[in-house]
Amino acid sequence: MKRDYYEILGVSKDSSIDTIKSAYRKLALQYHPDRNPDNKEAEEKFKEATEAYEILSDATKRQRYDQFGFQGVNSGFGQSSASYDDIFSSFGDVFGDFFGGGRGGSRRSARPVGEPGSDIKIRLPLTLEEIASGVEKTIKVKKQISCTTCSGSGAKSGSGYATCNTCKGQGEIRQVSRSVFGQFVNITACPTCNGSGKTIKERCTQCSGEGRNSEETNIKFSVPAGVSNGNYIHLRGQGNAGKRGGEAGDIIVIIEEKEHKFFIREENDILYDLTISFIDATLGTEVEVPTLESPAILKIEAGTQPGTILQMKDKGIPKLNSYGKGDQLIRVNIFVPTNVSSKEKTILKELQHSKHFIPDQKENTKGKKDFFDKVREALF
Repeated sequence: MKRDYYEILGVSKDSSIDTIKSAYRKLALQYHPDRNPDNKEAEEKFKEATEAYEILSDATKRQRYDQFGFQGVNSGFGQSSASYDDIFSSFGDVFGDFFGGGRGGSRRSARPVGEPGSDIKIRLPLTLEEIASGVEKTIKVKKQISCTTCSGSGAKSGSGYATCNTCKGQGEIRQVSRSVFGQFVNITACPTCNGSGKTIKERCTQCSGEGRNSEETNIKFSVPAGVSNGNYIHLRGQGNAGKRGGEAGDIIVIIEEKEHKFFIREENDILYDLTISFIDATLGTEVEVPTLESPAILKIEAGTQPGTILQMKDKGIPKLNSYGKGDQLIRVNIFVPTNVSSKEKTILKELQHSKHFIPDQKENTKGKKDFFDKVREALF
């Protein structure tokens, strides 16, 4: 069974691409075949990590994986016959620092000026009817949006950015220390410019240099039919705007299934408890039962026993991202009156001694034996 891609890389579902890349580099270095010759386990872990990175580093593939799991990506990368050189060529930026690209003491590039925005998590309660049909929703969200005055730059119109005086535009601070083991260079992001190498000359008065303001806005999106409690939908780039033009975060919509008045859901099937009278169970009848779409007529055969399960095909929940539906299962219960008139008692007493109303104890015992035989077969 395939493992979750986020679990393979050891990152959370809301991790940035930089975090994912860093996690992959660490695993790739650990399990690289050059460092683990003739080690099949290391080779498989290397391929597994590479497959996970191939999906999660691609925005489109990651969105499909987040929404539909492995069915949404159909990767096949883990079974590829490509050579390791082919794999490296696809991820040259990831391996550069380890296998040649980082030699010679080259400096890293300064970070972009902006900082990425945070994600917003929203819980969305849905009825079974909405889940069965799919639905479009509009939700009101209070979030950070790009400042219209400075177009998200954080700088006052006409002022722009200047080279950071602290790091001289490098975006990093280097501190040299010596020990008995030799000289060490500690590199950290510049605290003044946050690693961008630039500072704002004059701040925008509308957003105080943040490049964003808080505002309530409406978000419209579609929920596919067949979702379950705990499923979530990623709305890419619709979360909080980043600081000073940074990439926006996401909105993560978590599905919550409302308790239904009539139905209990079991995967794609729904269960409905139907109570009928003893007379209707004996003689048979037709009754109207609710479904997720509209009421339907159900035929009750004469002699129906309590606990009988009747099946209404394709009246359940659609299968997510697939074809077909579950069923509606009807569990028959028999109503036993607690108050009867004297006339009704007389009629019932006349029926009480009729052979048709006396249960066959042999059949009852046989049924129990059949049941316990099946239990023994299952256990032993």
